[in-house]
Amino acid sequence: MRSAGVIGIATMTSRVLGLVRDQVLAYFFGAGDAMDAFRIAFRLPNVLRDLFAEGALSAAFVPTFTRALATGDKTAAWRVASNLITVLLLISSAAAVLGIVFAEPLVRLYATGFRDVPGKIELTITLTRIMFPFLVLVAAAAVMMAMLNALHRFFIPALSPAMFNIATIACAVVAVPLSPQLGIEPIVAIAAGTLIGGLGQILAQWPALRREGFRYHPVLDLHDPWLREIVRLMAPSVAGLAAVQINLFVNSWLAAELGTGAVSWLDYAFRLMYLPIGLFGISIATAALPTISGHAAIRNDPGIRQAVSSGLRMMVMLNIPATFGLLVLATPIVRLIFERGQFTPADTAATAAALACYAPGLVGYSAVKLISASYYAMGQSRVPVIASAASVAFNIAASVVLVRSLGHCGLALSMASAALLNAGLLLVLLRARLGGLEGGRLSIAITKILAASVAMALAAYYAERILHIPFAGDALAAQAVRVFGAIGIGMGTLAIFAHFLRIEEFTHVRRRVLRF
Repeated sequence: MRSAGVIGIATMTSRVLGLVRDQVLAYFFGAGDAMDAFRIAFRLPNVLRDLFAEGALSAAFVPTFTRALATGDKTAAWRVASNLITVLLLISSAAAVLGIVFAEPLVRLYATGFRDVPGKIELTITLTRIMFPFLVLVAAAAVMMAMLNALHRFFIPALSPAMFNIATIACAVVAVPLSPQLGIEPIVAIAAGTLIGGLGQILAQWPALRREGFRYHPVLDLHDPWLREIVRLMAPSVAGLAAVQINLFVNSWLAAELGTGAVSWLDYAFRLMYLPIGLFGISIATAALPTISGHAAIRNDPGIRQAVSSGLRMMVMLNIPATFGLLVLATPIVRLIFERGQFTPADTAATAAALACYAPGLVGYSAVKLISASYYAMGQSRVPVIASAASVAFNIAASVVLVRSLGHCGLALSMASAALLNAGLLLVLLRARLGGLEGGRLSIAITKILAASVAMALAAYYAERILHIPFAGDALAAQAVRVFGAIGIGMGTLAIFAHFLRIEEFTHVRRRVLRF
């Protein structure tokens, strides 16, 4: 819990800056053609980043690096890390070159719906070529992040993505107004900011690694048993993460067919939904992984069971209320954050509707982060692949059906449902593998948290409407009072119900906060 709190603080800083970044982008570009093009262009290198850098690498590298450190030979562990960085730099550089060369067919495949808007495909291709080298930078940053996490240094790696947000904000504020004088499209300045941000993630983590004693040496040993172990674990992990990317590909392809704005509405909504995932899902999973890996190294199933159960209970304590909060306050939240500049009331309505459809998947996304990492720590990486494949099949079928009747909201709802299905399958299989997950405690915790969350949601919903009486109008200050007032009343209600229902996890969080 302490480690998750440290990660949560750093992640909160990064996510708040990410929110500011999205506000700035919404102000300058709204949900227009340029922003649609940027979202698709950035998603292409991001697909490879998720597959080969951050997600799969962390799940495979942390357990292996932890075992290497456990041998007592830190020099050998540093050599493993240097070897992996070299291999990843070579692979990601090759992928970046291929991405630049074949940007046009990739974009035409990924966003066929853009062909109906003159110049939109061409702009997306240009942005894709600019941003593909981001993959090389983030690959190195991901290894550094995994190393620091394995060393139980959580704050700096969790904070490092803030560099990406700062760079994007700076380029938007400084370069976008100057773009006519520079003779470039304004959105091109944002694409350049992604590269600066990727470099910033490396520079932010390097001093912490140097203090730990790490020095990079360009080692390339493809026969190293530690490297082979990482590759062995990464292969099924990549396959599992590929399932998520297939979901995103299908949804992006279908969204591009819906016309201008759909891609951006979904992306704005997903990023808002991802804020609590980063705070309450990834932070807990990241903090728990070294502990689970340590138990798995000595085949301590009771220890794994206790760690996973504790992590899941903490996740639902934080994510279920967040889900209900997003459902009842989606529109005022989106209006407060984004509705200014080029972001219109129609964009607010469309983004809020997508956010409400994404929200039910919040618990699923967060739980998958923890449960999948547990399987990888135990060396059973095939199970997440099977569960992911099932969720992909479900998402594709649901997306094709729901997009016809619900438009872009159908795509959001299908992804949320697929996330819940994925988490449910993994949970059932993990329970069978470990001989239980303290199911009684988990069921009681979920029941109590659901009851408290319903009370919280009702209080927040009516509070926001009642506050319209003394704080009417669309002024930013009035909107802020209504939204934060509703959130405050909702959280107060949650605290009261959690106290009377004696929710154990809430008590732990309260004591930890008071101790700080």
